[in-house]
Amino acid sequence: MRFLASIVLLFLAGLMPGSFFAPVTAAYACGVETDCVMGDRTYRIRMPEGHDGKTRIGALVFMHGYKGSAAGTMRNANLARVADELGVALIAPKSAGNDWDLPGVPRNTKSTGENEFRYFEALIADVSKHFPIDTERLVATGFSAGGMMVWNLACHRGHLFAGFAPLSGTFWDPIPDTCPSAPVHLIHMHGTSDPVVPLAGRAIVDTSQGDVLEAMALFATAGGFERESPSDVLDLKCKRRTNADKRILELCLHAGGHRFSADYLLRAWEEFRKAGAL
Repeated sequence: MRFLASIVLLFLAGLMPGSFFAPVTAAYACGVETDCVMGDRTYRIRMPEGHDGKTRIGALVFMHGYKGSAAGTMRNANLARVADELGVALIAPKSAGNDWDLPGVPRNTKSTGENEFRYFEALIADVSKHFPIDTERLVATGFSAGGMMVWNLACHRGHLFAGFAPLSGTFWDPIPDTCPSAPVHLIHMHGTSDPVVPLAGRAIVDTSQGDVLEAMALFATAGGFERESPSDVLDLKCKRRTNADKRILELCLHAGGHRFSADYLLRAWEEFRKAGAL
């Protein structure tokens, strides 16, 4: 009886030679509807439609805004659509509280951001251990406060990602004088009529948002990015600089407010790919 039970289990697992059952698709302990737990922090992940469970793929790592959540990111059908079109995973980190703990953040302006930087190091290690993710093909992106997280990662942990695509976010004041990271590929997208995170920033509680143009200037100077080349794409007016290593530094503006289109990320991924980053 035990032998027969073992045979049945092997058939059900799709492991017997000549089995009529299709091989079982990889089952993950967490994903779209369930948190992946790392100590006291979590994240969620969505593999693209039709993924075979084995092939290593890249990922969009999307950081939520103030009071956002990983669950909310997973409910965004447009982000899922873009990830499917690119054939990549969608990874949704989660801040420890309502906001990302960044240098200059309101009510904790003395923060160094190290807690968040270590969290992203741990997240990437955990993802690569439990999912077929190619950690050489990760793009960091996020909206509003999530965009602020992206800028700080680009500055302090640039080696973790192949490219950075912040949306409607910037540093908190003061903008760093220098960045420890080497020059990175970065495409920033922002609305010229944004009242929540204006291009020039605004005061909030005991601090202020930084000026986006100053942040771009910091990266341009430090990375040796040369004169701007303009282009129009989608509803964006873009100005791109490149450096001697062919890295991209680009500012893309739309005429709207505090919003973004998921198609911006589709375009950013393709631009990073064409530049050889992915």
